[in-house]
Amino acid sequence: MNKGILIFFCGKMGAGKTTKSLEISHERNAVLLSEDEWLASVYPDSIQTLEDYVKYSGLLKPQMKKLTQSILAAGTNVVMDFPANTILQREWFKSIFSEIQAAHELIYIDRPDDICLGQIAKRRIEQPQRAETDTEEMFELVTKYFVAPRPDEGFNTTVISANL
Repeated sequence: MNKGILIFFCGKMGAGKTTKSLEISHERNAVLLSEDEWLASVYPDSIQTLEDYVKYSGLLKPQMKKLTQSILAAGTNVVMDFPANTILQREWFKSIFSEIQAAHELIYIDRPDDICLGQIAKRRIEQPQRAETDTEEMFELVTKYFVAPRPDEGFNTTVISANL
C-alpha cells in the first residue's frame, strides 16, 4: 500500500501557515492536524508564555508523531499545522516521515515582517481569545528563533513568497 504524504509549514508568526494548511488539506483531501487546536483542547488555558508553549508542545509531540505515522501508513495524506520554524522542529518532522519512508513536502511561506504583523493585528480582532499572546512583542520574541529552511537540510521544499 502507498503511504500518504506529510505536508508541513515554515513561516514566521502571522505569515499565513494556518490559512494555507486549511486550503491544502481541502485541495489534497488530507487529514489536518492543528497544533493550536490540540493544545487548546488538551491543555486549555495553559499557554500564556513562550515557555508554556514549549513545555506543552513538547508533551503533545510524541503522541502526534505516532498518530501522524499511523495515518500516513494507512495511505492518507496529512497536513500538519505545526511550526517547522527552527532546525530542531524540522528534525522532528523529518523523524516522522523518514522512520516510515513516507513522502513529504515542506511549504515555506516567506512574508515580510510588516505583512506578518498586520496579519497578527487582524487575528487579534477576529480571534479575541488570542489577543494576549498574538502581540508584536511575541512576534519579536519568537522571530529571534526563526531559521529559514536551507537546501542542505534535505527537504522537498516549496516556497511561497508573495505579499498578501
